[in-house]
Amino acid sequence: MKKNLFSSAQALNKSFAERIVTLLKQGIENNGRASLIVSGGRTPQALFAELSETDLDWSKVVVSLADERWVETSDDASNEKMVREHLLRGKAGKATFVGLKTEAENAEDGVASCIEHLSQIPMPFDVLILGMGEDGHTASLFPCSAQISHGLDRDNQDAYLAVQPTTAPNWRMSLSLTALLNSRQVFLHLQGDKKKAVLDQALAGTDEFEMPIRAVLSNTDVELMWAP
Repeated sequence: MKKNLFSSAQALNKSFAERIVTLLKQGIENNGRASLIVSGGRTPQALFAELSETDLDWSKVVVSLADERWVETSDDASNEKMVREHLLRGKAGKATFVGLKTEAENAEDGVASCIEHLSQIPMPFDVLILGMGEDGHTASLFPCSAQISHGLDRDNQDAYLAVQPTTAPNWRMSLSLTALLNSRQVFLHLQGDKKKAVLDQALAGTDEFEMPIRAVLSNTDVELMWAP
């Protein structure tokens, strides 16, 4: 793992945005379009604001999510709502967005539509930005969920799965491990000493079901972007 440690979130966001733009430009040059897969939560909001004003042919970029809570897109818990408010504005407003929340009442009934919509996203993903919970989950691959074995199964070729964590609210839609690994560049974006300690714990062990982030770290090159 390459570790990029910054003195402040502001310094991280500026450098990170520049890296992302460079990688997306390469994707556009090589394939005509590029894909950016992002995660939700509070940590990436300032990064998204920085990214939204960068110079890039955003009309050739497809943005989607690593996971989503199965709530209405107007709900404050919706990752789509956060991405629309912080990233898909300004210059980045020209990007194409592929959301995960469908009209299906249950997340399990929405899996097929999400897999169908995957054809709209250039693959392999050019840039994947992951976060990590204090329990070691990433995307919505929760160690506490009954679906974790399916999500981490490398023989599972389905890109998405419905997940119900027992330690967090809402059913979720999540990219599977197989889909996450189908990325040209994977970043792990963390902030704070507590998250860094969790990462150190993950790196010190091998049980992927205990801390699912290990399944990503042990199967592909991951670049850490961390600030206090």
